[in-house]
Amino acid sequence: MIRKKVLLTVTTYPLPSRSYDELVCTAGVLEDGSWIRIYPVPLSFLVDLKKDGRVKNVKYNWIELDLKKRTDDFRPESYSPENYDFRDIELSGRLNIASSWFERKKYCLTNVYTSITALIEDSKAPKNTSLGTFKPAEIIDFEVEKDERDWKPVWKEIRHQLDLFANERDSEPSKMIPKVPYKFYYKFKDSEGKTSRLMIEDWEIGALYWNSLRSTAGNEEDALKKVKKKYLDDLARTKDIYLFLGTTSEGHRRRWTNPFVIIGVFYPKIETQLGLFN
Repeated sequence: MIRKKVLLTVTTYPLPSRSYDELVCTAGVLEDGSWIRIYPVPLSFLVDLKKDGRVKNVKYNWIELDLKKRTDDFRPESYSPENYDFRDIELSGRLNIASSWFERKKYCLTNVYTSITALIEDSKAPKNTSLGTFKPAEIIDFEVEKDERDWKPVWKEIRHQLDLFANERDSEPSKMIPKVPYKFYYKFKDSEGKTSRLMIEDWEIGALYWNSLRSTAGNEEDALKKVKKKYLDDLARTKDIYLFLGTTSEGHRRRWTNPFVIIGVFYPKIETQLGLFN
């Protein structure tokens, strides 16, 4: 068991689990800028942090907690909480952006890849790197694909069986976190001119889709236009965009050609040379 101070930078979209709760994969950086993955983390834990007024936004909060290295995961960044009720957690404040992104950059941009080939090479043994910050040379496009509209039947059945012991009001599978019926991708070039297309799996894009769907009175086509406008016209075109990349457990274990997905987007303002001295 070791105690770590972690700056939370990533929470993926919740997935159904064999517990009473959906799980999110949470990642962040340590004080030296190195990456760490923490799982499983129940969605209720992150929700409760906001519900009781302790934090307004989970991301970019410093937390301290006891962790143990996962023995079932060969990826060096993977840890699990020592206490799944998080009774040992301490909050150490949030890095706000009221004046600039300087503090966030200091930790998140310690080691930045610009070549996807170099990152994939580092993901191989013996390094087995599974998390990293990547700077695309150019975002070419934002693409959308249709996906299954509901969770797999086996996941719903597991949840239903477990919920037989819970409050009847919450026992229907429909009460699960809704599944986003689309997949989102960035298509981009790296510093060597190599083109890649990676799926975006962070919580923010899922939340943006549902918020956009509500604001368009359920019109999915218009909601998708809003998502694309945000991720392409705003983040990719007007911000100094970086991508937080992480491997999937299956893809890394089976040594896929590219085991990475986009688990977060880092988008500070573009700073002018004059702004650097302000």
